[in-house]
Amino acid sequence: MRRIFVKSLKLMRPKQWIKNFAIFAAIIFSGQLFDPTLFSKVGLAFFAFCATSSAIYIVNDIFDIEKDKIHPFKRFRPLAHGDLSVAYGTVLAVILFIASLFLAHLVSSGFVILLLIYFFMQLSYSIFLKNLAVTDILLLATGYILRVYAGEVATGYHISVWLILTTVALSLFLAVGKRKSELTLISQMPTAQIATIRKTLSHYSESLLNVYASIFATSTFIFYSFFTFLENPHGLRIGFSLLLPDFLPSYFERKWLMITIVPVVYGLMRYLQDIYEKHEGESPEKVLLSDTPLLVTVVVWALLVIGIIYYLGG
Repeated sequence: MRRIFVKSLKLMRPKQWIKNFAIFAAIIFSGQLFDPTLFSKVGLAFFAFCATSSAIYIVNDIFDIEKDKIHPFKRFRPLAHGDLSVAYGTVLAVILFIASLFLAHLVSSGFVILLLIYFFMQLSYSIFLKNLAVTDILLLATGYILRVYAGEVATGYHISVWLILTTVALSLFLAVGKRKSELTLISQMPTAQIATIRKTLSHYSESLLNVYASIFATSTFIFYSFFTFLENPHGLRIGFSLLLPDFLPSYFERKWLMITIVPVVYGLMRYLQDIYEKHEGESPEKVLLSDTPLLVTVVVWALLVIGIIYYLGG
């Protein structure tokens, strides 16, 4: 029984749930993180997305079981390795999907609709869209974007258009990095075998993916910089300016959110290093958890954002 539980958990890929924390973006950047009602709503939305995404991963493993058997790493997944049966995986996926709909219903009807859109979009990706070059990257990125938008639907609070554009650019960057790492991983195989494992990889060259990565990394930096500069001013509100030197009140009311550009730039550079030097990136969440400096950077960025918005912002 314990073995089945462990294999079932592995089949659900809980490490991938890290992506679903993007749902909290709306309440974090709108200053509502510590509102207990909204936080509980977003919490339910988070677990609903976790259940749905796990169901999709299982469905994807079922469709790709033969391809995964010849993949260097994926052949050790529970279905491809024969640890669990396809019938068991199907039942587990159905249970997870039903559970996700129940949780989504507790959030709002609009969130149920968005979750269904996400589910059928990912299902279409698993069945045939992942075999279409460029479209596969766009669909991967859309999955990240929908998570951020799900937070808006769950709470009714909206984030800056510049932050949305940052999300779009970062999502495309991560999706391209995933394809780049996959191509590097299986580049020593014959072209026919590469096409068998993932058809679209045979249509991407390293130089093309390098250009894509450069475009979207740069876009992420630019859009995020615009967001921090154009966002409503966040700074210490000095109520006793007469007791301070003339320059201090205006100094403290500067847009401190721009400080967070530093960890964002470092994080992008570090992730690019993981892709190009370490040949990682096939699984963004695995890179994040295994690269300590990158993980520390993300934590520092999150603490800076919360500190600036909720404390320096007054």
